[in-house]
Amino acid sequence: MNLANVNDLERSALLVLSDGRSFGGLARGIGSRVTGEVVFSTSMTGYQEALTDPSFAGQILTMTFPLQGNYGITDEADESERVQVEGFVVRELTDLPSHGSSVMSLNEYLTNNNILAMTGVDTRSLTRHLRSSGVLMGTITTDENLEEALFRLGSAPDYAAADHVKSVSAPLLYEFNKKDFAPGDPILGEGNNPHVVVLDLGVKQNIMRLLQSRGCRVTVVPHITLPTDILSLRPDGVLLSPGPGDPELLGDVTRSVTELVGKIPMLGICLGHQVLAKVFGAKTYKMKFGHRGANHPVIDTVSGKVHITSQNHGFAVDPDGLGADMQVTQVHLNDDSVEAMSHVTEPIFTLQYHSEASPGPNDTEFVFNEFVQFMSERM
Repeated sequence: MNLANVNDLERSALLVLSDGRSFGGLARGIGSRVTGEVVFSTSMTGYQEALTDPSFAGQILTMTFPLQGNYGITDEADESERVQVEGFVVRELTDLPSHGSSVMSLNEYLTNNNILAMTGVDTRSLTRHLRSSGVLMGTITTDENLEEALFRLGSAPDYAAADHVKSVSAPLLYEFNKKDFAPGDPILGEGNNPHVVVLDLGVKQNIMRLLQSRGCRVTVVPHITLPTDILSLRPDGVLLSPGPGDPELLGDVTRSVTELVGKIPMLGICLGHQVLAKVFGAKTYKMKFGHRGANHPVIDTVSGKVHITSQNHGFAVDPDGLGADMQVTQVHLNDDSVEAMSHVTEPIFTLQYHSEASPGPNDTEFVFNEFVQFMSERM
C-alpha cells in the first residue's frame, strides 16, 4: 500500500528544544516522536536534495524560506538512497506543487519515507533563537506535553557524541555507473578514464555524477576501508567525501588517510576537508550554528576572487595547528573560517563547501576539473 494514500489527519505537534523553548504547529507524515539536533538552512530551493543529504543524518532540519514543496518531488534529485533527516520543520507545506517533472507532493514524499514533519511553525522565530543560543538538541512530539518531552529529551544522547558516519557510509564496495548527465554537461577525459576511489563518509550522488561526467571511473568504498585495500584498487586519486558529525570521532579514518599521503592525489570535501586538516595537524571545533545554505561568500586568498557557495556543516577547521606544508587558500567572508586548503608539494587539496551542489552559480565545479588534471598528470 502506498503510504501517501493514508488519510493524513493533521495533528497538533510541539517542537521542544533542550533549553526549554517550544514551538507549536501541525504534524505531517508518519510517527509521533523524533529527536535530533535542530539546525536551519537558508536555501530557498533544494529541499529534496537537503532531505536526502547524508550530512543531515541525526538532525531535525528547519527551512527558513517560508514556503516548501512548491515544485514537488522529481525522480532525479535524491542525493542518496533514502531520506536522511530525523525530522523536518517548515512554515508552510504546499499540497499543490507545480512543475512538469514533479511525480508527487513533498508531503507524499515525507509520508512514503516515514518522516515526521511539522508545519505552521514560526520558523523565523526559531531561526533567530538558534542563531542566538546555538544549535540545540530537540524533539518533535505529537503525544506529550512540554514537561514530558523535556524529561525524555534530557536523556537523549548529544548529537556530537555519536558517530553518524557509521550510519550513512556504504556497507560494501560498489562501482558507481549512473550516466544520467544533464543536457550540456561536459563529458571530459573519455580517453584517460582516471580511476577515483571515493572514501564514503556520506557521499552525495552529484559528486559521483560530476566525476563520471569528466570521464572518471568511480569506485565507492566504506569509511573503514584500510589504506592497503584502497591502494590495491589501483586508483589514480582518492576523494574524501562529505558526511555528518564530529571529525574528532573519526580517528581510524584519519590514521588511514595519513598513510595515503605522498602516494596518491587526494581531494577532501566538507567532512573530508576536516579529516585531511587533522592529518596535517589541525584541530576542529563545533560552530555556534554552522553554515547551512546556498549563499555563503568565500574568498580565494590567492586570486582575490569571491565564490558564492553551498554549505552544510556544523564543524570547522582551526588553522592554528595546521602544519606549514598545508596552506589555507580560501576563507569565509562572514567569519573567516577555513574554506579551502592546498598542500605545498603534494597533489592534495580540500574544500569546506559543496562545489557539486549547484546553488545557482556553478563556478566552483572547476575543482573537479583540477582534480582530474592532477590525476591525469600522474597516470
